[in-house]
Amino acid sequence: MLFSNTSCTDSQACEGSWNKESACKIGKSMAVQKGFEHRLIKDVKGFLLEEEGRCLYEIAAEASNMGPCLEIGCYCGKSTIYLGTACRENNSILFSIDHHRGSEEQQPGEEYFDPELFDPQTSRVDTFKEFGKTLEKAGLEDTVVPIVCRSHVAARLWATPLSLVFIDGGHSYEAVYRDYNCWAGHIMQDGYLLIHDIFEDPEEGGQAPYHVYKLAVTSSLFREFPMIKTLGVLKRL
Repeated sequence: MLFSNTSCTDSQACEGSWNKESACKIGKSMAVQKGFEHRLIKDVKGFLLEEEGRCLYEIAAEASNMGPCLEIGCYCGKSTIYLGTACRENNSILFSIDHHRGSEEQQPGEEYFDPELFDPQTSRVDTFKEFGKTLEKAGLEDTVVPIVCRSHVAARLWATPLSLVFIDGGHSYEAVYRDYNCWAGHIMQDGYLLIHDIFEDPEEGGQAPYHVYKLAVTSSLFREFPMIKTLGVLKRL
């Protein structure tokens, strides 16, 4: 099991912690310097906030110097642009895992269903075509390695240490816990675990990512850093 003792609390600033304000400012300035295609990012379907995206970029810019990064749940590629751009600048790799059939809340009749992503020929959601277009437009086809399957399938024989794991796949407790349990052990020392859509207040959003995030916080594996909107940031000890 991955869970044991507490590292630090939400109200604590850990020694040597990653600074939210400075990192996001740096991320914004570096994005301008490196020529982020903001129009492309804006046009890509997704639920990632700009501040969260800039910080994904900044953390990946540090982490990808140590080794490859991995994201779980890329949807149409908004987060992939931020992470992939940082990896490309360091001549690194981003593995992007998604079955591209949409998560639970993106199915027909659910809150986040998008009819433009529904394939009438297969009667299923299909985000892979849009994802492929995003990679091509962003110039990331030689940096991002798409893995089209469920994350636990890819994890079965995985042996490559990872500098960053970003969890933003299914939002049921079973799905988030499985992603965490399958991949946290592959994060190298000083690598990062990032979890999206963390809502402490149940009236603001689903609780599964929050509960799994708290499990990670109370383990002996990670150091907790300040939240960026709904993005949790943990560093492997």
